[in-house]
Amino acid sequence: MKILKYSKALGDETRARLINVLLKHELNVGEVVQVMEMGQSRISRHLKILAESGLVECRRDGLWAFYRAAREGDGRTFLEGVEPLFDDEAVFGRDMARADSVVRDRTVETRRFFDAIAEDWRKLRENVLGGLDLHAEIISRLGNCGIVADLGCGSGEILSVLARATDSVIGVDNSPKMLELAAERFESDPKVSLRIGELSHLPLRDAEADCAVLSLVLHHLANPAEALGEAARVLGRGGSLVIAEFDSHGNEVMRSDYGDRLLGIGREEMEQMLADAGFRLERADEFSVNMGLTVILYRAVR
Repeated sequence: MKILKYSKALGDETRARLINVLLKHELNVGEVVQVMEMGQSRISRHLKILAESGLVECRRDGLWAFYRAAREGDGRTFLEGVEPLFDDEAVFGRDMARADSVVRDRTVETRRFFDAIAEDWRKLRENVLGGLDLHAEIISRLGNCGIVADLGCGSGEILSVLARATDSVIGVDNSPKMLELAAERFESDPKVSLRIGELSHLPLRDAEADCAVLSLVLHHLANPAEALGEAARVLGRGGSLVIAEFDSHGNEVMRSDYGDRLLGIGREEMEQMLADAGFRLERADEFSVNMGLTVILYRAVR
């Protein structure tokens, strides 16, 4: 009986605490160890039991494994039934506070990485993209835009191209150093506005932009779906979104040298995230680039 299987899997304090955290966050094993303050072998054993029961999903991404609570099926139904019970125990609150801290630390580490390599970022991108004129491909898919938001604008390489094709441009990034370099380029350009902020909490009003661009940034995020939800919020109905993203791959150099958290995002997963965020996919085009990678360009409409 499924209810006995699920109840048995959850019938341990450590596994109950794990489920509480994984209902909110997707974490790799190292991060779970940090949150739970236990040894890796112990954590791995409990995660295996939860995964085998169907209450937890394990997603392989290169050499890393990410865990999250089941998102669908009978396992999800069971978890939705017990989820309210996690609100009344102090231990669950403490675990969640540590999990939130781990996620914040991860964001800080990413920001520090990009601050450190900001001046070399253009060369690093060129090493990967080779002859692909990504900026031109993005512009060709935007259509007519009054206000365009470049989400994760970095040092602002595409902003000048966007500024020529639209009425005004908003560049958002969480790296102060990247924005400093962008500001040097556009200090006298009234069409360009630069704002510091996270893609999960964009510093834009609802429906402030007509178009948005996410160029090779989603794989740096722990929760790309959250960023797509924010992109939907800041776009008016009928607004267009252009995404450039690596297809799923196994090149670990992208983690070690380029600060990637995810080794690309598979096309099927991207299409599902877009649909969940309220976008209608209009087209998707693939381009082979260096290092055995494929860039997929998506155009979607809110």
